[in-house]
Amino acid sequence: MSLIVQLDPRHPDEKMLRTAVACLREGKTVAFPTETFYALGVSAYHEEAVKKIFSIKGRTDDKPLPLIIHRASMLEEVACQIPECACALMHQFWPGPLTLIFKASEKIPPLLTAHTGTVAVRESSHPLAQLLVTGAQVPITATSANASGYPSCASAGDVARQLGDRIDLIVDGGPTAGGLPSTIVDLTSAPPRIVREGAIPPELLKPFWQ
Repeated sequence: MSLIVQLDPRHPDEKMLRTAVACLREGKTVAFPTETFYALGVSAYHEEAVKKIFSIKGRTDDKPLPLIIHRASMLEEVACQIPECACALMHQFWPGPLTLIFKASEKIPPLLTAHTGTVAVRESSHPLAQLLVTGAQVPITATSANASGYPSCASAGDVARQLGDRIDLIVDGGPTAGGLPSTIVDLTSAPPRIVREGAIPPELLKPFWQ
């Protein structure tokens, strides 16, 4: 069974937080809360850890893994082309449930992108997600912490029931808001294309490129 650590999103215990960050740095798998559901994280640059994610979820390798970053400055590490409208979208909607697809940099393992050459990125507004990626100092994966084909998890208990014997650590930050997942916009096409409608409606996004 996974180790479960409880962290208050407003006043997290520093020792427990360091434990979670150390797991990410060591290539271990960590489930953590986001503003929508719990996510499953590893360092984006740790190829063996990325492989674990696919195995844990039973996910086919033709489905790329999304990333979360800390501030837009980290974006330059993972994306090699940042179109002008991206800056306006990030300024308006980050941190928050908007995932943007960019051309991937050479630092990103091809398995993570499902060999598409593109990478999906967002900045989470959940304080624990922010602290983890800030502490790890690398982008981390943020695919939903559930087995493929099963419901997304809105609590640490849900994660434990689905994946508890497969992952290294669960950060229990309390229940998440659930609701709609992040909206996904592909910025590699011209004009940009909404790949998945979600928490941010299309009518708020389209004016940024029309």
